[in-house]
Amino acid sequence: MKHLSKSWAFLKKYKLFGLALISFIIGLILYFSGEPKIAKYLISAIALIEVIPLAWGMLKSLRDGTYGIDILAATAIIASVAVNQYWAAIIIVIMLTGGEALEDYAEGRAETELNALLTKAPQIAHILRASKVVDVKASAVTIGNKIIIKPGELVPVDAVVIEGSSSFDQSSLTGESVPKYREIGDELLSGSINIEGAITARALRPASDSQYEQIIKLVKSAQNSQTPFVRLADRYSIPFTILAFGIAIAVWIVSKQSIRFVEVLVVATPCPLILAAPIAVISGMSRAAKNGIIVKTGGALERLAEAKTIAFDKTGTLTTGIASIKEIRTFGKNKKQDILKYAASLEQNSNHILALAIVKEVKKLGIKIPKSSGLKDFSGTGLEAKVSGSLILAGNLALMKNNNVKMPDDLFIKKNKDTVTYVAINMELAGMITFDDQIRDEAKSTLAKLKKFGFKHMLLVTGDLEQKARVVAKTLGISEYKAEALPGDKIRAIEALTSRPVVFVGDGVNDAPVLTAADVGIALGAQGKTAASESADMVIMLDDFAKVAKAKEIANRTFKIAQQSIVIGIAMSIVLMLVFATGKFQPIYGAVLQELVDVFVIFNALRAHGSWSKVKNIKSS
Repeated sequence: MKHLSKSWAFLKKYKLFGLALISFIIGLILYFSGEPKIAKYLISAIALIEVIPLAWGMLKSLRDGTYGIDILAATAIIASVAVNQYWAAIIIVIMLTGGEALEDYAEGRAETELNALLTKAPQIAHILRASKVVDVKASAVTIGNKIIIKPGELVPVDAVVIEGSSSFDQSSLTGESVPKYREIGDELLSGSINIEGAITARALRPASDSQYEQIIKLVKSAQNSQTPFVRLADRYSIPFTILAFGIAIAVWIVSKQSIRFVEVLVVATPCPLILAAPIAVISGMSRAAKNGIIVKTGGALERLAEAKTIAFDKTGTLTTGIASIKEIRTFGKNKKQDILKYAASLEQNSNHILALAIVKEVKKLGIKIPKSSGLKDFSGTGLEAKVSGSLILAGNLALMKNNNVKMPDDLFIKKNKDTVTYVAINMELAGMITFDDQIRDEAKSTLAKLKKFGFKHMLLVTGDLEQKARVVAKTLGISEYKAEALPGDKIRAIEALTSRPVVFVGDGVNDAPVLTAADVGIALGAQGKTAASESADMVIMLDDFAKVAKAKEIANRTFKIAQQSIVIGIAMSIVLMLVFATGKFQPIYGAVLQELVDVFVIFNALRAHGSWSKVKNIKSS
């Protein structure tokens, strides 16, 4: 009974397919019960009724200025009924409406990958208040709240571990199957699952600004986007339609038998063109989602597959975006450890990337950070505080000049192009800390893969200094670069490229305009970068540059399979047209054979989701 109810629900959902299938079954019963005339009238009527929505859609396409490829199918159905080949007509109808149902099923599989994120949204948080644990809605958590995360539970908001350690499953967020070990000081992403022991964490962001909420917005954006699937089919539709009608009309004229016209058109129905591209693209988008790559439109996936030119931002894209200390220079009798500990004393509560680098280095060296008092924050220039009885300033050159700090005479003999934090003790410069941004470990190998996957032209576009851009470009083998580029300069650099489409990969808020301007914008790492994520066509959830190559690989494979499915389907249809042009086979056999062609094409297109084993699992289900 359960299987019957499921089958009935399926037929109700796909009414046209259900009507055609039920009519076909009833027609068979009538035919073999000695009522062939009633069977003929029933089948013919249903076939013609089913042509109405097909013809209406075709007319709407023509009115909108697009080519209505369904004209082959509509002509074949009407012509089959006209020459009394009603069984062939109903089989064509079942083939078309059943193909639409299968396409919808494939789309449902893709949406399942995305909806898995939506259905697992964190709901409850355990907040620690005055030694008591209080359960509240995840949306009620505020910055600074201490939260308890038990084994098997979702992290409700982005947080940092302050007590305990555990492994966390981030697969639904990033596509990584291997759990990540997190201990005190490590950040947790909302939506990840605690696998082992209970931990205590401090909320870094409210639920509305956390990682999971950003993913939900991106998923909804992807689901609401209209995908221009027709582009790939357009390359083949007009010549295929002209060829099919040409063969059918020629055979009719030569043989002077109208049934020959029907016999040819029955095996020329355009399901390979109608279904192959959308099913492959939907499957490709699904596969990308499983790898932590949200693709907002199928058109973006197609443009990525076609692209031969790619441009990159530097900081946070080709480099880690995390500052590390390059050099510590001291003046007078001051020691490097003193410069570090004084700077860390002022910077220890700051989230600035330079402050984090200083504090990390101090902890790495095991230097005890002294307490500071009277801390003053001079926005945009630096900090001031009393440490161990001395007045300490830590910040940029403007802070030193604004406070008339005594500077060494030889300080600016050699022009320093590095990022620098100056440290002054009692209004006299004591030292300076220079910083560097490391090239990602995976950058070089990823660029090699991108070249292998078809990119011929690579460009570095950055707002950083020319010297730094040149070093990064030379190290990674990028022949062309543009440095000291503001957002407007980046857009002009992308627009000036003649080889289209152009892909741009960036990560920061300042990349949002150029991500929008590029033919394909890829935002790397969604966390804390909403503007970039919303502007991009694709968002890589994990801060992993190697995923850019994975996205290109998926796009290439998706459209190779889509094109392969179309070409194979057309080739098989042409062979069948020539065979049936001989007049030795009835149209009903052609309809059945064309159904087999379509099934092959559809399942071949589903390979874009994964391996053949997965396709077999779909078939068996």
